[in-house]
Amino acid sequence: MLTLCLSLLLLVTNNSNHSQTTNKKEEIMKFELIQLPYAANALEPVISKATIEFHHGKHLQAYVNNLNNLIPGTKFENAPLEQIVAESDGAIFNNAGQILNHNLYFTQFSPKGGGKPSGKLAEAIDKTWGSFENFQKEFNTAGAGLFGSGWVWLAKDKDGKLSITKEANGSNPVAKGLTPILGFDVWEHAYYLDYQNRRPDHLTALWKIIDWDAVGKRY
Repeated sequence: MLTLCLSLLLLVTNNSNHSQTTNKKEEIMKFELIQLPYAANALEPVISKATIEFHHGKHLQAYVNNLNNLIPGTKFENAPLEQIVAESDGAIFNNAGQILNHNLYFTQFSPKGGGKPSGKLAEAIDKTWGSFENFQKEFNTAGAGLFGSGWVWLAKDKDGKLSITKEANGSNPVAKGLTPILGFDVWEHAYYLDYQNRRPDHLTALWKIIDWDAVGKRY
């Protein structure tokens, strides 16, 4: 009987320790790889399955892993992603920015996308650039002209005023107090398998898969 009691006590203790270890691990591993709302081949031929698998499955996963390893013991350990991007610098900022960038990027596409925005976003674009076509042209020019790696964003301020921003490396309009609406990735890993050095062709093609319902909700 004594042996049985000791065995049960040991089992409960081990389970308790395992639970504490698991909970601690869950606290540290806060951020997870975003799930795609479409199949890896669904955006072809604009973005190939191979690019999606590398871009989402390798590059974005690495940023997630890096951030989860960097934030324990810092003031950002329990902070939301937007706060980390707005307040951090160095490696934490780089990896958090890239997670936020890619989360917005991958969820703005649809195999049934394309066309033009509607509603309040369309009205704001027309007010700012005169027409959607003028906005597209300026957006593509900004993306093609960004030197090196980075992003081009459509963003809004607190009053809803729109602007196009060019962000180097892993930065995001959040760092400037703006809200990101639509973003095109001009890092080479985003397009090189499909377009090689033809960045302008990549930017032009992306409009065919934009989910304007998803983008409009961000505005």
